[in-house]
Amino acid sequence: MILGYSLNVMKMKDIPFLRRRLGIIFQDFQLLGDRTVRKNFEFVLRATGWRQERAIQERIDEVLNLVEMPEAGEKMPHRLSGGEQQRIGIARAMLNNPQIILADEPTGNLDPETSEKLMVLLHNINREGVTVVMATHDYEMIRKFPARRVICENGELKEFLLPAEPLDFDSLLEA
Repeated sequence: MILGYSLNVMKMKDIPFLRRRLGIIFQDFQLLGDRTVRKNFEFVLRATGWRQERAIQERIDEVLNLVEMPEAGEKMPHRLSGGEQQRIGIARAMLNNPQIILADEPTGNLDPETSEKLMVLLHNINREGVTVVMATHDYEMIRKFPARRVICENGELKEFLLPAEPLDFDSLLEA
């Protein structure tokens, strides 16, 4: 179950409604290379039911400001650095004001400074009430940004820890 939908018996017609409530941040950005950032965002919003042009443009401006990239709308994705592309990926995930963001290794391809900035952004988004579920192998980021943690190994749930519980990173690195 996710957001009231049972994924095992979900009807095709309900998928767009669930997608409107989820944001997804991909490790490899998944931006459409044949259009500007703004056109990428317009595509997402129209695909999820947005119809009013003014509302679409206002929302795009809001999320670009959220990730501190208001000028990026007219740029092509390949003209952006990896960190900028990932920030654009976070903005795209925020377009529909999701209740949950799923982030697949969002800092995996980034330098440490950019990774930390992105983690601060995700942490702030979480503090505003959005659930952020992140897959990562970056133990340093886990140390810097403690949260509830679930450790999965070979497809099995191994541990569930609250933020105050210490995690033995050295034993994980040896495994």
